[in-house]
Amino acid sequence: MIDTILVVQGPELKSVKRGLNCRLSLAPKLLPLPIGFTSATRYLHQWQKKQDFSSQQPSTVLVMGLCGSLSSQYQPGDVVIYDECVLFDESQLLRQKCNEVLTRKLQNHLQEKASLVRGLTSDRFIYKAEEKQLLGKNTGAEVVDMEGFAILNFFANLSVSVAMVRIISDDCYHDLPDLSSAITSSGNLQPLPLAIAMFRQPLAALQLIRGSRKGLKVLQEVTTCLLTD
Repeated sequence: MIDTILVVQGPELKSVKRGLNCRLSLAPKLLPLPIGFTSATRYLHQWQKKQDFSSQQPSTVLVMGLCGSLSSQYQPGDVVIYDECVLFDESQLLRQKCNEVLTRKLQNHLQEKASLVRGLTSDRFIYKAEEKQLLGKNTGAEVVDMEGFAILNFFANLSVSVAMVRIISDDCYHDLPDLSSAITSSGNLQPLPLAIAMFRQPLAALQLIRGSRKGLKVLQEVTTCLLTD
């Protein structure tokens, strides 16, 4: 059913790899993405220019990873399936829908384990709880990520079916450390600036670590659940 999985490089990619663990006779291609809207867009366009894309264009893509909650309804460890993804662009709310047929198949597979949501893609790291709650109220989105809309927008005109499954890693009531300075313009996470940001806000860092660990564990489990023969 799925021939390509897109997942952000780093811990999220490692969790998906552990979830696959060679359980498939024909494993889907894993494509590690950089962090962020602009970086992901650039990466996908570079991928499109490569020979393996033109000769083996994917037909069904599953986007996996973590996301943040914008709603009191969702807590760390909760599984969500995107119905659509929205993006603020000059005060205008743009929308991209996930493939309905593929999304429905994922819903049927996960059943009560997952909720159908609207996701918001942000071009920056949202770390203030107050801002997360406000974004949820203003956009109607329940979760936030940094790459979803870019991915859907890229595949929109390529006749590729795309679905998105993410795991909540942080709630909308607690601040997170400001990791903006730790993310490079190319979408990589720098260890030293990350450590400094965590050290400066220890309580927020603890919240991030706890939620991420829980989210990554569930991400591995969901990968195994969805992608086994």
